[in-house]
Amino acid sequence: MAELIHLKDIERVPNTVLTVGTFDGVHEGHRALMETVVKKAKMREGRSVVVTFDPHPRSIIHSKSNGIKLLTTLKERSEILESMGVDVLLVIPFTRDFSLLSSEEFVVDILYKKVGISEFVIGYDHHFGKDRSGTIETLQKLSPEFGFDVHVVSKKEMGATTISSTVIRKTLQNEGDVKTAAQLLGREYMLNGLVIHGDERGRTLGFPTANLKVEHPNKLAPRNGIYAVRIRVDENWYLGMMNIGVRPTFDGETKSLEVNIFDFDQMIYGKTVQIRFVERIRDEKKFDGVVGLRNQLEADKTRTIEVFRKN
Repeated sequence: MAELIHLKDIERVPNTVLTVGTFDGVHEGHRALMETVVKKAKMREGRSVVVTFDPHPRSIIHSKSNGIKLLTTLKERSEILESMGVDVLLVIPFTRDFSLLSSEEFVVDILYKKVGISEFVIGYDHHFGKDRSGTIETLQKLSPEFGFDVHVVSKKEMGATTISSTVIRKTLQNEGDVKTAAQLLGREYMLNGLVIHGDERGRTLGFPTANLKVEHPNKLAPRNGIYAVRIRVDENWYLGMMNIGVRPTFDGETKSLEVNIFDFDQMIYGKTVQIRFVERIRDEKKFDGVVGLRNQLEADKTRTIEVFRKN
């Protein structure tokens, strides 16, 4: 993973190329920023740093957003950024007091004095600081005095859609369209979960499942339904299908995430596994009994195998 460092532990390095943002999802729009940061840091023989915030700023600034769902946890962000060649993911605690810092105070007192800046890479429409008053013009005004360059990255679109974390959240939550989400993200949507004990109904149906407790309470799970997924256990990858929902054939109340791993018979209770979503198979639905459910699961497995043959 890119080294995950909190602000209190960061070492000031003047030759640092950085960018700032929440970067939830680290989607295709974000990728252009990251690639620019890495490229320019290598050109300068300096350090590449992505500055992010925790918790999500909207959960502090807008009280109605307390339940905002995350596309990526900090751990997931650092893993993705490492694959892009970023050296450091710097985490700034986002508090009410921090939100009151002016844009100039943020750049000078936090970024310049504590992190170091040789070049600031910024998205075409990014705003920062109190009331989002900080802009490209703010950086261009400060750069001569504090000796850093400013580089602006233009927006990224997919067809007529401007890629954003909000668009991806809606795609996953409202539609469960993990294929479109993958195009917007530049990779399959993923979540990490701890394998916990369930009621073992799947085993009696011939489809044993690993029940998951999602790693982060605010991590977004796609819309209820059945999905073709890839599963990482330790360092090995397997294929399978996942049910997200309330199991209407049984209690119909308890939300659960269960994954059936194909050709797998290991005991993995207590392990953290990673799920990557490939395609939505169908909606969750209620059956008259276990026979109907078992027949549907057989059909789901056949459909899932077909999906993997195409991917």
